Amino acid sequence: MTAASVDWPHEDKPLLAAADRLMEHNPGFRVEIIGGMLVVTPPPDVAHSRAIKKLERPFTAAGLDEGDTEIHQAIGLWLPDGPEDYAIPDLSIVDADIDDRLIEHNCYDPAAFRLVLEVTSSNYQNDLKAKVAAYAIARIPVYVIVNRKHERLHVLTDPIANEYGSHKVYASGQLATLPDSIGAKVTLDVAEILTAAAPKGRQNP
Repeated sequence: MTAASVDWPHEDKPLLAAADRLMEHNPGFRVEIIGGMLVVTPPPDVAHSRAIKKLERPFTAAGLDEGDTEIHQAIGLWLPDGPEDYAIPDLSIVDADIDDRLIEHNCYDPAAFRLVLEVTSSNYQNDLKAKVAAYAIARIPVYVIVNRKHERLHVLTDPIANEYGSHKVYASGQLATLPDSIGAKVTLDVAEILTAAAPKGRQNP
């Protein structure tokens, strides 16, 4: 008796096929293709989830989850810098017609994204370097990074080629006001976010 063959999608695109296999065999892990490289991120800890919840509140309060925009966690963003590249930001502000912008692999047109946000995990260098270039090439207008390792919040704007023309870094005790281009005026309390992002027992004062 011979084993039945398995039909994997994307066999004509080897990286996407490999990503499918990794997701199949590693439930809960996030698999992305950044700069032509497979990136696998372990399931987030509770503090990571807590930070996302804390961050979503001011966007919701500003009305960004109704009308012309929506707020989403962990939706696919198709990247133009490689034939199979895509990312899955922790949090995104997108145009409300996002359903019409599907490209491939459950990933959407970067032109629909007004802001992407990442809370760093164990592979934090990916968020601070590789994704900066990838999101700039995709011309994402605003990229926010909660840098848990160095206890900073980064706001990157004005994408130019593979970098951002403006990169502001905020510490605990400061307020970070985001560009109105996201659809509303939003100011983030950096201390509140960093405290939420720190595991219990290691919160910022």
